[in-house]
Amino acid sequence: MRATILHAPGDIRVEDVPAPELINPTDAIIRTAVTCVCGSDLWPYRGVEPTDEPHPMGHEYVGIVEDVGGEVSSVKPGQFVVGSFATSDNTCPNCRAGYQSNCARREFMSTCQAEYVRIPNAHGTLVATPDLPADEFVPSLLAVSDVMGTGWYAAVAAEVRPGSTAVVVGDGAVGLCGVIAAKELGAERIIAMSRHESRQKLALEFGATDIVTERGEEGIARVKDLTNGVGADSVLECAGTPEAMQQALRSTRPGGNVGFVGVPHDVAIDGQELFFSHVGLRGGPAPVRDFLPDLIQRVLDGRINPGKVFDLSLPLEQVAEGYKAMDERRAIKALLTP
Repeated sequence: MRATILHAPGDIRVEDVPAPELINPTDAIIRTAVTCVCGSDLWPYRGVEPTDEPHPMGHEYVGIVEDVGGEVSSVKPGQFVVGSFATSDNTCPNCRAGYQSNCARREFMSTCQAEYVRIPNAHGTLVATPDLPADEFVPSLLAVSDVMGTGWYAAVAAEVRPGSTAVVVGDGAVGLCGVIAAKELGAERIIAMSRHESRQKLALEFGATDIVTERGEEGIARVKDLTNGVGADSVLECAGTPEAMQQALRSTRPGGNVGFVGVPHDVAIDGQELFFSHVGLRGGPAPVRDFLPDLIQRVLDGRINPGKVFDLSLPLEQVAEGYKAMDERRAIKALLTP
C-alpha cells in the first residue's frame, strides 16, 4: 500500500510499504476514506521534534472496516467508522471516568496517512455511523476524529457555560473547532484571537462574536477591554506555545478556567502567578472517544460542520504539498484522499 513517511525535517514522502495485518484479537483493519495533516505533525516536519529515523505519519482517520480480530464485536466489516488518535479499551477506570486518551491500554496512532490502517483496541476505539454517510459529511466526520474532538475538550476543560464569555487562543483547525464547541455549549460571547483574514472569516461563521488581532500584552489588554476589565470566564488555549499559554492565563478572570489542548513546547508556568490568579487550568490529550457519539450525531444532524477547516484537498500522493502549505500558513488544514 501507499503510506506517508517522514525521513527528516522537511522531507516527507509517499512510499510503498507492507499493508497492515491483524496482530491482536482486539485489532481492526480499515480502508482509509480520507485522512489529513495535523498542525501537530508540523512539529517534527519543522525539526522541533527530532526525527532519528524514517517513520510513518498521521493520526486522523475515518474509513471502512475491512477485517476485525476475534475479540472485536462493536464494529464489523463494511461499516464506516470514526476513531481517535489515542486508542482505548473503553472499560478501564480512566476510560470509565471519561479520559479514554489516558486508557491503561492506550496506543497513540501514527500510521494514518495511508491507504490502510491497523487500529489497536478497535473494540473500544471505533464508533460506527448508522449508515454509510453521504460524501458531504465525510470531511466533518474526519474532523471529529481529532480537531473537533480536541476543540470540544478545550471548551469542556475551560468549563464553557451557557451565557458565558469565552476566548479562543489559536486560529488553527483546533482553535476554529473550539469556536464551534464554545457556541454549542452556550457561550454568549466568543472572542477569537487571529491575525489571518481567512481564519477570522471562518471563526465568525462558526460563531465568534469578536476578533482580536493583538498578541501578547496588547492582546491581553484588548480582552480585558472587551470584558469590562475583568477577563473571560473560559479561555481555550489551542496553540501550545509559551506566548499562547501566558496570553490564555492572563486573559482569564479570577475564578475562570483555561482549557489547554495545544501540545506544549517549552511552556513553563509560574506557580505563584497561577496560585494568586485563582484561575483553573486543565488540559491534555483530548478524550475524543468520550465525545464521538455526540459529535458524530451533531455532524449528521447538520448542527455543526467542522469539515470547513479543510481548505486544501489533495490526493495522498501530494501529501508533501499539504505539509508545505500548512507550514507556510497557506492552508488551515490539508485533506488527503488515498
